[in-house]
Amino acid sequence: MHLISGILLICGILSFLYGIMIWMIQSGSMFFAAWFLLGGIFLLSAAGFYTGIITAVPGWARALVLIVLAAAIAVFALFEIRIASCFGMQAEPGMDYIIVLGAQVKENGPSVVLKYRLDAAYDYLTANPETKCIVTGSQGSNEPVTEAAGMQAYLVSRGIDASRIILEEQADNTVQNLVYSRELIDSEDASAAIVTNNFHLFRALHIAAAHGYRDVQGISAYSTALYLPNNMVREFFGVCKDLVRGDLEW
Repeated sequence: MHLISGILLICGILSFLYGIMIWMIQSGSMFFAAWFLLGGIFLLSAAGFYTGIITAVPGWARALVLIVLAAAIAVFALFEIRIASCFGMQAEPGMDYIIVLGAQVKENGPSVVLKYRLDAAYDYLTANPETKCIVTGSQGSNEPVTEAAGMQAYLVSRGIDASRIILEEQADNTVQNLVYSRELIDSEDASAAIVTNNFHLFRALHIAAAHGYRDVQGISAYSTALYLPNNMVREFFGVCKDLVRGDLEW
């Protein structure tokens, strides 16, 4: 039991340290608190094993908890596998539109996450000069301009003609990004590719499918490996939320 409590103690400490790191990067999200919650659960479990409280619980109750826990882990693993299946996805050449989903814009330009998306969009636009680009995202309380305007400025600064860029400045989330962007596409038969980070692409594509996109593909942008655990766990809850709301086609 001491070995189990020791492992749980280490997991708890690592969860707290990771949560502090995510908090310190000021991503604009409160999800770092989930790591503190997870750390607390690990520490309480460690204390329970160390003191013998957990072993004093009736066997049937422990078995029930293990069954529920195993089922939750299995569902989580299934979702994570589906999310990871879109890593590295690249749209075929000659799409009519690409849609770059918004993320935080800072005073000095796009956040790291958004810059990865924009660099992927730049590469595609450079290789496909006839493709138009929709940049989508409103202005958050911690942003100097709308995300769409910030994205347009970045792409223009890298040499993309402003006439190829269409701004959508009302969307506050991924569902709205895609719903509002679809209204800016001039034909129902037009092809479109969604540009977002690898961990976010599965949800974006399946939201698009649920909201009437007929010919949609994905362009997977890079994401920082150190922050990938946080992004993957957060994305699990995002997929669950959109499934429950009917905004995502599984």
